[in-house]
Amino acid sequence: MAALREASRRLFFSARNPAGAAMRPLLLAQSRGITHKLFIGGLSQFATEDTLAEAFARYGQVLEATIVTDKMTNRSKGFGFVKFASEEEANKARDEMNGKVLNGRVIYVDIAKAKQDRATDVLPIASGPPKPIGNSS
Repeated sequence: MAALREASRRLFFSARNPAGAAMRPLLLAQSRGITHKLFIGGLSQFATEDTLAEAFARYGQVLEATIVTDKMTNRSKGFGFVKFASEEEANKARDEMNGKVLNGRVIYVDIAKAKQDRATDVLPIASGPPKPIGNSS
């Protein structure tokens, strides 16, 4: 796995970034189709996707690390997600990182839940003006 990561780093830095700036390496996505996502809460506003990926990389192959940001201000909302290639790696990272300090803040790690169907949360649309009350002859 380490050889795969190193090959991916070399491909990324030679093809896309000839200057060799410190950017997150492009990991070769596995074709298994199944990934395991962790929810990370309590993130510092100074946390970046790179630092998040780096902190969790010691527990396995991180396929993706994202921090959720506010659309208006583009600032962190204080939580994010990390995708692992296997369930074992995700569980190990959850057990080890839950309650640890990252960028000066205690983080909380749990298995990410599936998105709720937003169609069930929507209120019904009104069907015209209200009906008059009383005698309408």
